[in-house]
Amino acid sequence: MRDDDDDDNDTPGALRLDKWLWMTRFCKTRAIAQKLANKGRIRINGRVVDKPHALVRAADVITLPLPASVKVLKVLHLPERRGPATEAQASYELIP
Repeated sequence: MRDDDDDDNDTPGALRLDKWLWMTRFCKTRAIAQKLANKGRIRINGRVVDKPHALVRAADVITLPLPASVKVLKVLHLPERRGPATEAQASYELIP
């Protein structure tokens, strides 16, 4: 039996970067999130990440280059689902 995409997280307390970007609504699809991660421009705690399977944990600082600006975010908690925008925004804090 094939593992479902929702079961691809084997590490408790962590979430794949592509899934986190999708669940927090920075990317419309996971495929777009994977392409963004593969570009090697995202940083987690100052470390350059070039793989979509890099793990995101609570308290991590993510530097995310977007077309209009660069966002620096602190992960407050991991979302459980891809819910409404207000729910997604509550899982991170924007660092000025």
